[in-house]
Amino acid sequence: MKSSVKDEVQSRRTFAIISHPDAGKTTLTEKLLLFGGAIRDAGTVKARKTGKYATSDWMEIEKQRGISVTSSVMQFDYDGFRVNILDTPGHQDFSEDTYRTLTAVDSAVMIVDSAKGIEEQTIKLFKVCRMRGIPIFTFINKMDRQGKPPLDLLAELEEVLGIESYPMNWPIGMGKDFMGIYDRYFNRIELFKEESDRFLPLNEDGELEDGQALSDSQLYEQTLEEIMLLSEAGNEFSEERIANGTLTPVFFGSALTAFGVQTFLDTYLKFAPEPQPRTSTTGDIDPLSEDFSGFIFKIQANMNPKHRDRIAFLRICSGQFERGMTVFQSRTGKPINLSQSTQFLADDRNTVNQAVSGDIIGLYDTGNYQIGDTITTSKDMFQFERLPQFTPEMFMRVTAKNVMKQKHFHKGIQQLVQEGAIQLFKSVRMEEYLLGAVGQLQFEVFEHRMKNEYNVDVLMERIGTKVVRWVEDDKLDENLSNSRSLLVKDRFDKYVFLFENEFALRWFNDKNPDIKLYNPMDMK
Repeated sequence: MKSSVKDEVQSRRTFAIISHPDAGKTTLTEKLLLFGGAIRDAGTVKARKTGKYATSDWMEIEKQRGISVTSSVMQFDYDGFRVNILDTPGHQDFSEDTYRTLTAVDSAVMIVDSAKGIEEQTIKLFKVCRMRGIPIFTFINKMDRQGKPPLDLLAELEEVLGIESYPMNWPIGMGKDFMGIYDRYFNRIELFKEESDRFLPLNEDGELEDGQALSDSQLYEQTLEEIMLLSEAGNEFSEERIANGTLTPVFFGSALTAFGVQTFLDTYLKFAPEPQPRTSTTGDIDPLSEDFSGFIFKIQANMNPKHRDRIAFLRICSGQFERGMTVFQSRTGKPINLSQSTQFLADDRNTVNQAVSGDIIGLYDTGNYQIGDTITTSKDMFQFERLPQFTPEMFMRVTAKNVMKQKHFHKGIQQLVQEGAIQLFKSVRMEEYLLGAVGQLQFEVFEHRMKNEYNVDVLMERIGTKVVRWVEDDKLDENLSNSRSLLVKDRFDKYVFLFENEFALRWFNDKNPDIKLYNPMDMK
């Protein structure tokens, strides 16, 4: 690979932001974009009254509810780096989208609400990052509000998540008494409310000179004691352990006021990994390899409602992308010309002519791609490791309210299902459409988008929770279908049983020992 392309690859930093809902994930994303010069004015998730919304929340339902339900991709240049941020849904009903997104990054930024500490969804997402061994950087948010003592928050990281921590900075007070942070890495104090003389240098002993602001403050003296405790009894700093995901650097700040965000970004870029090798069926793929390759981790319909388009999100894993190049789709073996491509700032897009390993680009999709597809110029036609698929638990029967809207109904349901946020099944006898989801919110988003993006009102009838198992065989006696063991087909025409409960599943297995059933979640 040419040295110029190699330099480009090594300048990429691609990460996802993970957290529990309302911890400040989308707000932090906005402030990072602000510092990166990608936007001039940051909206927040709470800004519904002003009509100013977060850049990464581009979908209408996100603006109305103030939540993220899709994974947004944003890119900006900062201090010689090209940063790709993937802002993921915080709501647990969209865990599958988030899990897939985490396969496309090289590191993760975990946001913790200082008042609430480690929350349920954070634990789940952390485990996925830990399983993949990716570095995790922690931003403890909302220090301008009253929260838990910082030492207790560090203890929670270790006890609840099982990861050791190293505070890169330390808060001086909190809530209405929050005065700033003691920056251990840059050896300075950053004042919360000062604009002009915000940074105060520390001397060789790590203290302020007499007479400087804060030097006679009781909170400052308490901070010095806590810093001494961290130095003597805390974990040692280790770049190697940060890189292998066993030590998390911790930063304190306030995303809403942008305090500590730029300091975090400057430090993060020094220690975050460049694009890493990816596992495939032929071994690890080096990001500096000459052969171009990447995988589709997300498909999104109607990012531009005027054009009713579909975008396939591609993580480039090796080689150099050039618009107009021909690649092979490993699943089908067919050649595809990549003539239409784009890069993102949420729903704002620009045509991209070149990109390298680590970048996320969008490919206009006319139905060629599926989530998890590998594309490459290599003759080996390898495949990257499969992406996680969740087994739905809740089901709805869905029909169009107006029979004259059948064409729009079918188009809408096919496109939204291909995004992977909801699963589609068809009963073998009545050929009714059934939707399967992990959580109720997925159904609500589906109904909202069908009405707003496809102009179709739908009728949705709850059929309850089911125990779902796929059938290994392609041929099956369809008379096995009954009310307790409903036989359906998924969108790939595979047989699937929806069992009323675990008892019905065991009864079926006892009566039909020759029929092999499986759960995709068990195949990870």
